[in-house]
Amino acid sequence: MLFTLLFLIGEMGNAQDKWSVEVRPNLDFPTKDLGNADLKTGFGFEVAVGYKFMEHLGAYAGWGYNTFNSDIALTFPGPEDTDFDVTGYTFGLQFIHPIGASENLSYLVRAGGIYNHIEVENDAGDINADSGHGLGWEVGAGVQVDLGSNWKLRPQLGYRALSRDIEIGTVTIDADLNYFSFGVGIAKAF
Repeated sequence: MLFTLLFLIGEMGNAQDKWSVEVRPNLDFPTKDLGNADLKTGFGFEVAVGYKFMEHLGAYAGWGYNTFNSDIALTFPGPEDTDFDVTGYTFGLQFIHPIGASENLSYLVRAGGIYNHIEVENDAGDINADSGHGLGWEVGAGVQVDLGSNWKLRPQLGYRALSRDIEIGTVTIDADLNYFSFGVGIAKAF
């Protein structure tokens, strides 16, 4: 049993820094209206797990929640104050490489897909419509700052695009949700 424990500890040392867990709150800036709804700046967060399969290249997968508010929703019947909640999954590849000879500062580039849906909610939190999940895409860039003890700070700017149809009663709305997202993540590598 002692031999097995020593072997596992040794293997964990060999796999060090291959895995990471990141939590990233963010602000979201829509690039256009959603239907006729004038979207305000949104906010949300993402939780992601990463696995580095090469020295600088890895894969990530996660779950996120973002919400946008609109005071006037001309296309959507009901209350004037409407929330558009976007939830779902992210996945893709990320490249993290040191800047010059720095050991503590790296640049980060990521590209991948999203599998999200859009819920339309009224003031009371009732869901008026749900687009159902569908595929979109995302790209992002930022920096990674080594904080020590395998903790990383990751400010980054990204762009996401999702096209879904939202049905409210007999009306179908083409909902193209495109937005820039700025977030500062904190990651732990192990």
